[in-house]
Amino acid sequence: MTLKLCFIGLGVMGYPMAGYLKTKGGFDVSVYNRTTAKAAKWVSEFGGTHGFTPAESAVNADVVFACVGNDDDLREVTTGPSGAFQSMKQGAIFVDHTTASADVARELYGVAKDKGISFIDAPVSGGQAGAENGALTVMCGGDEAAYKTVEPLIANFAKMCRLLGPSGSGQLTKMVNQICIAGLVEGLAEGINFGKKAGLDIEAVIEVISKGAAQSWQMENRYKTMNKGEYEFGFAVDWMRKDLGICLNEAERVGADLPVTKIVDEFYSEVQEMGGNRWDTSSLLARLEK
Repeated sequence: MTLKLCFIGLGVMGYPMAGYLKTKGGFDVSVYNRTTAKAAKWVSEFGGTHGFTPAESAVNADVVFACVGNDDDLREVTTGPSGAFQSMKQGAIFVDHTTASADVARELYGVAKDKGISFIDAPVSGGQAGAENGALTVMCGGDEAAYKTVEPLIANFAKMCRLLGPSGSGQLTKMVNQICIAGLVEGLAEGINFGKKAGLDIEAVIEVISKGAAQSWQMENRYKTMNKGEYEFGFAVDWMRKDLGICLNEAERVGADLPVTKIVDEFYSEVQEMGGNRWDTSSLLARLEK
């Protein structure tokens, strides 16, 4: 029996992710997006169907995927009056790719369980390019049985997927990811800024140091655009600040100190004040060069 799938949220990430489930996976996919025109466009490009509410799109689905903005958006599309939980059948699985709090993951896991539904928190890393290339990294939390069902489905748009523990573990792992990225990007921005002021050829410098211990994904994929002062190629500052806020709140709850993350979050607030809300996260360099 071919599984029937639903995908809720067709933003820069969800649109191609849902597409891979249809084209690579060959599944019957129903989609929902807050802007109906976007859902209609997806259907015209990939086939499948779309509903006018999450509940309508999720009817009879074996697995429902979602990738929305934040905790409140996630609650709206799950437990809201027209949310997917209102129509999902017993035994169905909800996979949430939103970067949200661990608290909301655990909350929805409990609500889903009471309804006879499974819930997997599964935030992603890899950005728009990763989604478009089907090469995302997916970090999951939840029950192993449900995870084993969805892992081969996620493989249609991911290069790495792993269950990290019980409900909330995926979101906690994504927090670790964002904490690590924050420090890396600031270090790269400071290095490029220093190199420029010292009169070095940045292209040559990066070519050399990227083959050594300083190498990182950020260095390999962002230094050229950073060096040109172009910041339209990745994850937006507004979204990064949302994510870092989640990290800082959770750190306070568990008693972890995040001194560098706090500083970088403040630097991003300065980028926002410069009008860089939609610039990508590498725009920390613009703050140093203003």
